[in-house]
Amino acid sequence: MAQQLVEQYGMNQEQVAEILGISQSAVSKYFRKVRGHVIEVDKVQEARPLIASMVIMVVNGESRRAEFLQLFCETCGTIRKTGMVCRFCKKSDPKIKTEECGFCMELRLGKKRR
Repeated sequence: MAQQLVEQYGMNQEQVAEILGISQSAVSKYFRKVRGHVIEVDKVQEARPLIASMVIMVVNGESRRAEFLQLFCETCGTIRKTGMVCRFCKKSDPKIKTEECGFCMELRLGKKRR
């Protein structure tokens, strides 16, 4: 979202930070790929229109919380289906057997973990 707000809407990092409710340094870290770079969300084709919709809601000031959160959750589910989060988990804990885990898909399907 930060990238689209800067590149497509010409906002500066401070404006983006204000809109997204994060710090300007966080926005800067996203752009420098110091933060949020392990999972390359921008490469998930199916997530792009969802992210674009969220950006439009924020830019137009039309963002109703429930509607925005629904899109956000749908975006997360779409990203989880790609397996990108599994690679992140494996990187953070090499003992995880991602081929046996299924945690993300269980969340996606609404199943409860024990």
